[in-house]
Amino acid sequence: MAKKYWLLLALVLILAGAAGFWLLRVPPEPPQPQTASTTPWGGDYFPNVELISHEGQRLKFFDDVIKDKVVMLNFIYTSCVDSCPLETARLRQVQKLLGDRIGKDVFLYSITIDPDNDTPEILADYAKKFNAGPGWLFLWGTEPDVTQLRKKFGIYESTEDIKANLTDHIISLVIGNQKTGQWIKGSAFDTPQLLATKVGSWLHNWKQPSKVKRDYDEAPDLRHISHGESLFRTRCAACHTIGGGDINDIARGDIGPDLLGVTETRDRDWLVRFLAAPDQLVAEKDPIALELLERYNGLMMPNLRLVPQDIDDLLTYLAEESRRIKNN
Repeated sequence: MAKKYWLLLALVLILAGAAGFWLLRVPPEPPQPQTASTTPWGGDYFPNVELISHEGQRLKFFDDVIKDKVVMLNFIYTSCVDSCPLETARLRQVQKLLGDRIGKDVFLYSITIDPDNDTPEILADYAKKFNAGPGWLFLWGTEPDVTQLRKKFGIYESTEDIKANLTDHIISLVIGNQKTGQWIKGSAFDTPQLLATKVGSWLHNWKQPSKVKRDYDEAPDLRHISHGESLFRTRCAACHTIGGGDINDIARGDIGPDLLGVTETRDRDWLVRFLAAPDQLVAEKDPIALELLERYNGLMMPNLRLVPQDIDDLLTYLAEESRRIKNN
C-alpha cells in the first residue's frame, strides 16, 4: 500500500513539473490595444450629445467627434473680443504647421458656448474669417449639452461669469487622444510650435521613447527675451509679423497687418489707445480702426487687457525689432 502511495506521489510531482515547464515556455499574451471601453474617459464618461457643424453636418460628440481620435478643441463665442480670437488664431497657426495631417490623424474643433447667437451660419462666417481648412469644424449644440461637455472637461464656468470677467475665459483649450485616455489642458498663450508638437507628436507616440539621444550638456544657451518680445510672441504673433508683408492674402491666410515700422507710421497716442482697447475705437468709429476692420475680413483685434507698462514695452520691442530688420 505504501509503495502505491509513493508511486502516485512521484507521478503527481512529475506531472506538476512538466506542467510548470510547459507554462514557462508559453509566451505571455501581448497586451491588448486600449479601446474606448477600456479608458477611464470612454463612451460611458463623455455624453454622446448631438452637435451641428458650420458645414451643416449632424454629429454625435463621442461617436463622431472624439472617438479613437487625436483632437484639439476649444470653447468660444464669436462675439468675444478678448481671448477667443487669440485662441482661434493660435489653432489656425497649428493648422498651418500640421498641414494635411489636419482631418486625417489630427482634428480641430471649436464649440460655441453662445448657442442663442452663434448659429451654424454665423460659425461658418467666423470659420471663413480665420481661414479654417478641412478637418477643423466649428460646432453648435444646445446650451445644456455644451455645458455638460465643459463640465466633463473640467473647464466649466457660466457664460454670464465669463462675459462679466473675460480674463477667466483664457483656458478653454483641450488636447487629447481619446483612445489612449491622454488629455492635456492648453492655453492660447502657448506657442503654435509647442501646441503642434503636443497634438502632432506627444499624443501619438507618448509610449515610445525618442530615437534622438539628447544631452543637457549640448543644450544651447537661452537668449534673454524682453517683456515686450514675450508679449509679441504670446499675444500678437498669432495674427501679425514684423517684416513678413502687409498684404491681406486670403490664400496665404494673413489675418492681420505686418507691424514693421508701425511705430514710425502710426501716431504713438493712437497706438496706445488702440492696443489698450481696440473694440472701443471701433465702437467710436475711429477711421483707422474701421479701415483695418474692413481690410481684414471684419476680424477685430482682440482686447488683450494690456496695462500701460505692457503697451510701452510692446511698442519699444516693435521699434527695436523694426530697426534691427531694416539695418540687416
